[in-house]
Amino acid sequence: MEIVLVRHGQPEWVKGGLNVVDPPLTDLGHRQATRLADALENEQFDEILVSPLIRARQTAAPLLERLGREEVIAPWLEEIRDPSWAGTPVEKAEKAYAELRRRAPDDRWNGLVDGESVRSFVDRIHLGVEMFLAERGVRRTEDELPVWEMDEPGKRILLIAHAGTNTVSIGHMLGLVPTPWEFDRFVLMHTSISKLESMKVGDVHSFSLVKLSDVEHLSADERTR
Repeated sequence: MEIVLVRHGQPEWVKGGLNVVDPPLTDLGHRQATRLADALENEQFDEILVSPLIRARQTAAPLLERLGREEVIAPWLEEIRDPSWAGTPVEKAEKAYAELRRRAPDDRWNGLVDGESVRSFVDRIHLGVEMFLAERGVRRTEDELPVWEMDEPGKRILLIAHAGTNTVSIGHMLGLVPTPWEFDRFVLMHTSISKLESMKVGDVHSFSLVKLSDVEHLSADERTR
């Protein structure tokens, strides 16, 4: 089985000095999405699933159009839920993130004040991955090691989502112990391509990370994070 994970293009988090919640892509973000479509339009996928947030949907749109495929939303791919900052000065978000970075490691599990906690987010994505895989005949065994039974190991699935959802999903499938800084453990660029492949281990399978944050489809001046 092959799971390809794409992060969305550059979003417009700030407009006119004010925070934007669930932002659209910037002009550069749309160009990045076009380059992504250039890179993937000749590849074959059994499924393409997209986060419900605007930036991921706009990133997926050029590729889906070229492939003649309908958008399929997977709600579990939603990124961590930030506080309701829409229309507030950008300094408010900057101060909140600066405060979060100063915290002791264990305190980071609480996340941003009034936002979704990192613990809740990680648990939500782990459950989402488990259900997503189980619906496709992939089941974690009782073994302490991260190994899986697979009914159809030849499937190839594309997920277009976010830095947080993608990094937590990768960590879960690799069997890594989660941390409250999953976003920074694997640094994913905008419209980057990461890939997990299953390998046979006796009668079961394990996942290998074969590509991480590949942005070769972007020119040097189009690469952002």
